Amino acid sequence: MKPAIVAIFVAGSILPAQDWTQWRGEGRDGVVGGFARSAWPEKLTKRWSAEIGEGHSTPVVSGGRVYTFAREQGEEVTRVIDFATGKTLWRQAYAAPYRMNPAAAHHGEGPKSTPVLTGGRLYTLGISGILTCREADTGKFVWQKEFSKQFRSTSPLYGTAMSPAVFDGMLIAHVGGPDDGALMAFDAATGAVKWSWNGDGPGYASPVLAEIGGVRQIVTETQNNLVSVALKDGALLWKVPLKSPYDQNAVTPVIAGDKVIYGGLDNPLRELRPVRAGGSWKTETIWESQDGGSYMNTLVARGDRLYGLHFRNKGQYYILDAKTGKALARSQPRQGDNAAMVLAGDDVLALNNNGELTVNRTAGDSWQVVRTYMVADTETWAHPVVGSTGVLVKDLKSVTFWSFE
Repeated sequence: MKPAIVAIFVAGSILPAQDWTQWRGEGRDGVVGGFARSAWPEKLTKRWSAEIGEGHSTPVVSGGRVYTFAREQGEEVTRVIDFATGKTLWRQAYAAPYRMNPAAAHHGEGPKSTPVLTGGRLYTLGISGILTCREADTGKFVWQKEFSKQFRSTSPLYGTAMSPAVFDGMLIAHVGGPDDGALMAFDAATGAVKWSWNGDGPGYASPVLAEIGGVRQIVTETQNNLVSVALKDGALLWKVPLKSPYDQNAVTPVIAGDKVIYGGLDNPLRELRPVRAGGSWKTETIWESQDGGSYMNTLVARGDRLYGLHFRNKGQYYILDAKTGKALARSQPRQGDNAAMVLAGDDVLALNNNGELTVNRTAGDSWQVVRTYMVADTETWAHPVVGSTGVLVKDLKSVTFWSFE
């Protein structure tokens, strides 16, 4: 009896307190709910590591299970892992031939899109644009869509990176390819199309939900624009041109009340306010900041502070005043090409693409690095999944649980 009790206690002690069921967490805002930690250990302890395949899709977590999406030998693979042990509970796959554009070959052919887990279903979007729904408990196939008969290309130039979302029973995804795509809503239960807006091809950013002027709307960066469409029917509400080199719009917008913060490569960071006047909408620019800029990094917000990684100086962290866009602090340069950032209690955790995880204090107006951990020896583009007991890290081919204890 005694050994069994000890085993149960050890396994249970590493289970996460929070779910992380979609792109950037429960609120799609990079905020770890209910997190509190006043001190960080000198080093993290590796509890387990599982090889799951190639790709940069962030794992999602719920009910003591880790759901991963990756590529193995020409297949896109969904795998569910027991959080306590790192053991695979089930694995499902489908054939998905794909060849990465040579300009982005070093990113690999694995999926980049993060699944969404809701209502007992798991939804994935493959790198070539295959949209799949499975039962979360068993992996049983429910429905699948591929768009080769609808669009000239089924993914953007460098592969699909947009992470789908589910709102009001509708799965939202931007599908298709360059100059020929559609932001679409599918019935999450059946896959039936509910509405479609075909005004632009997809970018690499992910859609978020905002309620502005009493209207619930989907806001996202497309191939050439920042756009908003009505959640109920997909009608275009407003649109702002946004051009980046080689059509690389990749920054998920940040919603701040009735305002939207957005950016892109070789663009300043901007905050705008959409305003409804009669039956039409217009947008007012609140501020434009060269101090803030973003290539692939999506910002996190806390109070009147914004935290991000600038594309200049080979990657430089910054803190901005959210009211003005003015810089309050900057880190040293050469921090990396990308940083996936989450807000955990009073700290910002930033995982750069070189496998370095830093813990940074949000108090004050300086960039204060509290701890630095090396959590991978291959590239890390997925977000860290932070819980009360540790952090999950997806590197090139594996997912690893690092414990705080």
